[in-house]
Amino acid sequence: MKSSPIVAVLAVVAALLLPSAPAAAHTSLRSSDPAENTRVTALPRMTLEFSESVRFPAVVLTGPDGQRYENGKPRVDGRKVVQDVGPASALPSGAYTIAYRVVSRDGHPVEGEIPFTYAPVSAGRGAAPATPQPVQAAAVAAPTPSAPANPAAPEENRQIPAWVWIVVFGIAGIGIGMAFSMRKKP
Repeated sequence: MKSSPIVAVLAVVAALLLPSAPAAAHTSLRSSDPAENTRVTALPRMTLEFSESVRFPAVVLTGPDGQRYENGKPRVDGRKVVQDVGPASALPSGAYTIAYRVVSRDGHPVEGEIPFTYAPVSAGRGAAPATPQPVQAAAVAAPTPSAPANPAAPEENRQIPAWVWIVVFGIAGIGIGMAFSMRKKP
């Protein structure tokens, strides 16, 4: 039964790898306000919701003129990141992009961009609602800019964190050492 220590080591390695498989998945953006490719009439703040809690958020709102319009630092509230926007009077109409970068629980940085259009209702119109709601854009043909980023996301989710490899090789080394020490000496 010389193979029993090797079988035991393989069983331990397999038992350690099976529970770590879900931990290899990184967080992802679940929703945002404003949503991707929508038209909004008011923009007091931006809210990003992720699949798990995040750390070290960075959120940048870039306007049609290339200026940045975020106000203060982003706040983390569980799985949500909230970033206030400057005064509405300072925001020109046009295409905006929210660029974000957060760090997931496993230490992996996650980043992306959310394009949308800001079109405030002018004060002269009497049909403006009391609380403006996001309105879906008529022509949503712009998933193309984010399309290259999305196929890479599943590929990134398949990466195994470095600490898992350290543990696996450490246990394998201990197992090999045990196998050599437990063998019969001539």
